[in-house]
Amino acid sequence: MDIDDLLTSAGINISICGVLFSLYSVLRKQPSNASVYFTRRFISEPVRGDDPFGLHRFVPSAGWLMRAWRATDEELLEAAGVDAVVFMRIVVFSLRIFIIATVVCISLVLPVNYYGRDREHKNLRVELYDVFTIGNVQEGSKMLWAHCFALYVISFAAFILLYLEYKSITQMRLAHLTGSHPNPSHFTVLVRGIPWSQDHTYSKSVESFFSTYYSDTYVAHQMVYRPSTVHKLKKDAKKMYRMLRPIETEYVRGDKPCYLCGGSAHTFKVVHNGEDSIRSQTSIDDLHPAQIEKECPAAFVFFKNRYAAIVAAQVLQSSNPMLWVTQLAPEPHDVYWSNLGIPYKQVWVYKISSLLCALALVFVFCFPVAFVQGLTQPDVLTTWFPQIKGLLENPFVNRVVTGYLPSVVLILLMYTVPPIMMRLSKIEGSVSRSERKRSACIKVLNFTIWNVFFVNVLSGSFIQQMSVFSKLQELPFQLAKQMPDQATFFTTYVLSSGWASVACELIQLFNLAWNFFRKFILKSKEEPTNIALTFPHHTEIPRMLLFGLLGFTLAILAPLILPFLLVYFFLAFLVYRNQLLHVYVTKYESAGRFWPIVHNTTIFSLVLTQVIAVAVFALKEAPAASGFTIPLIIFSLLFNEYCRKRFSQVFMRSPAQVLIEMDRRDERLGREEGFYSQLRSAYCQLAYITKDLTISEDFSTVGPNRQREDDRSCQDEDENSPRQGA
Repeated sequence: MDIDDLLTSAGINISICGVLFSLYSVLRKQPSNASVYFTRRFISEPVRGDDPFGLHRFVPSAGWLMRAWRATDEELLEAAGVDAVVFMRIVVFSLRIFIIATVVCISLVLPVNYYGRDREHKNLRVELYDVFTIGNVQEGSKMLWAHCFALYVISFAAFILLYLEYKSITQMRLAHLTGSHPNPSHFTVLVRGIPWSQDHTYSKSVESFFSTYYSDTYVAHQMVYRPSTVHKLKKDAKKMYRMLRPIETEYVRGDKPCYLCGGSAHTFKVVHNGEDSIRSQTSIDDLHPAQIEKECPAAFVFFKNRYAAIVAAQVLQSSNPMLWVTQLAPEPHDVYWSNLGIPYKQVWVYKISSLLCALALVFVFCFPVAFVQGLTQPDVLTTWFPQIKGLLENPFVNRVVTGYLPSVVLILLMYTVPPIMMRLSKIEGSVSRSERKRSACIKVLNFTIWNVFFVNVLSGSFIQQMSVFSKLQELPFQLAKQMPDQATFFTTYVLSSGWASVACELIQLFNLAWNFFRKFILKSKEEPTNIALTFPHHTEIPRMLLFGLLGFTLAILAPLILPFLLVYFFLAFLVYRNQLLHVYVTKYESAGRFWPIVHNTTIFSLVLTQVIAVAVFALKEAPAASGFTIPLIIFSLLFNEYCRKRFSQVFMRSPAQVLIEMDRRDERLGREEGFYSQLRSAYCQLAYITKDLTISEDFSTVGPNRQREDDRSCQDEDENSPRQGA
């Protein structure tokens, strides 16, 4: 590929981004699209009348870009929570490190690559891409020290930035823990593997066990029921809701007990024209004995203080580790109820099955990736499809087919992966939605790195030579040989999967099409009630980390990719901040537990880059530079071990010191009467499964669920945006 081909691909993607960005600035002003582009406020405020017709609604503007740029982390934290801020810190970290890499490599490494051999250079536009890679440097050249110096600068800059980010996010996580209102998950332990007894039910077993061994701190427990039992209650709730729905109602807060769950909490009362309130008095404890037998061997156990809960969660409860298995309970909104019914003894089978399915998918996907690699080579393409040989003689068609089309095909194939991995994470037996999404994130990340990076690089060598499994010591040298040749494909992949995906994320094409179909084809006048979307961490974080891997590994080998990466991260900073403030709704909070994934992957990318550099310098007959790079690998591993000891434990366990201080603070301030009894209703199984009937809890997640009331969040400063739900 020559530079003209690369510019053609860049021009196509710039045009796509320009059209979609302009289209978004117009579509967001239309009142009918408020549920698509202002979802956060749409679901929290009543629908108001349309704006009067005006030409400003059909003129593109950039006011939303300025507001996204000026938004602070405090505003983002209040609107979307800690996970949203952590995601944006990933983008900011990537921007910072690749600004440094771009400055160093473009000013130092790129000229060395370009003038690495004595040759007559052509016009820049018709130069081959390979001229700008390390492959153009003469063997034994002393200028290879420039690459070694650039690698040291990038690595130590990454170490400093990673340390500062890890420290900042750790403090943010602790601040979220200590600064939040009493959360039921702090006092609750999830117990699984409850042993069966013929004499009494699971509920009696739980009460007997914890009353005996935790008599001073045990408060109560809430059993988990099988889907058939909950389904019956759900049908009853739906039936009552349909009876009450036609009535003009007004919902007010009450302090009556939650009869449904057996505890007491704030519930709802339905007031109709001054008549008496109507409420359900169905209790799970009053179920038929046949339904009581449908209890699951799992329960939520509540304790008097946080410290007692954390001790009970981390201590081995029985001499048989498969019985009375405890862990801190997820937040009520985060519980994945359908997986709680899986017997704990079977969880390992589900995990192994999920892992095998993921590995099978990775293996199967190697074949379409190899096919995509064939599309980048005109001679292979004409062998497969002889009928298009005449079309490829056209220079422009050749550039599009061999330079742009392969990356587009690979992107379309990759869109099928996240839903499959999310399904496998569900099969795995995750007990919380955040855990399921984090597991899916790791699966998608591993899949992406292997199939997009390694398979594309090695498809011409190791896939055809199965000796890769017996000669792993040759892997760095194979990567060193193939990476400069694959730099053109990865650059176009960044353009297609990076720039275009950010623009598509902004336009929300699927939701926009469904909204248009619902309103203008189906003529539906009812506003949607289930439009809230959670942020897709399992798709966006792996994409960013893959681009980070490409940036690190190609920084000194083919630095021409760095400016394109920098543009992607800058667009991502603006677009994702806008989306987090206006579109995505935070339903649960993991308090930054995605960051260790980012840190570990970045360290892996750095170490892989350094190993490839050692092999490159060895192939270029520069043993001194190769040996000088080895200490950098050792330092990277030591730095990762230090961060693991210093920070990562905080993301897995809560410090007892912090919990005890929080308990003492609650004692000094005084806890409201009936606090302990409200814990039980916080984990009301029916309330979280039923979508038609919502029961309000006294303990709701603070921060992420609060909606911003500033009108600037959905109105341009230089324009009038839609007022319907905006």
